[in-house]
Amino acid sequence: MCAYESDIDRCDCTTIHEEVVNDVRQHMPDDDILIDLADVFKVFSDSTRVKILCALFRAEMCVCDISVLLGMTKSSISHQLRILKQSKLVKSRKDGRIVYYSLDDDHVKSIFDQGLSHVCEK
Repeated sequence: MCAYESDIDRCDCTTIHEEVVNDVRQHMPDDDILIDLADVFKVFSDSTRVKILCALFRAEMCVCDISVLLGMTKSSISHQLRILKQSKLVKSRKDGRIVYYSLDDDHVKSIFDQGLSHVCEK
């Protein structure tokens, strides 16, 4: 038992569990994939983008409608939608002069729902 709580995180052992390290190493995704994954989670770090995604769960929407819903300028909504689109979380379709945005696929809602479930755990 550690004398101080700060000692809990310190590893003073000399034994390395080589089989565990090797097993985990074999199952780790490539660094490029982990970097892409980290980038996806960075997109979720902005509350405006999270609000936009939440709105798009319910309905396909244009920039004007999202800006009214969130009480923000069309320019700021367009900027956030561009980031979401570059991250392949939303897609767009044009109908005349109006561009409508929706979720790119069902994975987006799954990621969001998992995060929401985790946040709401007690």
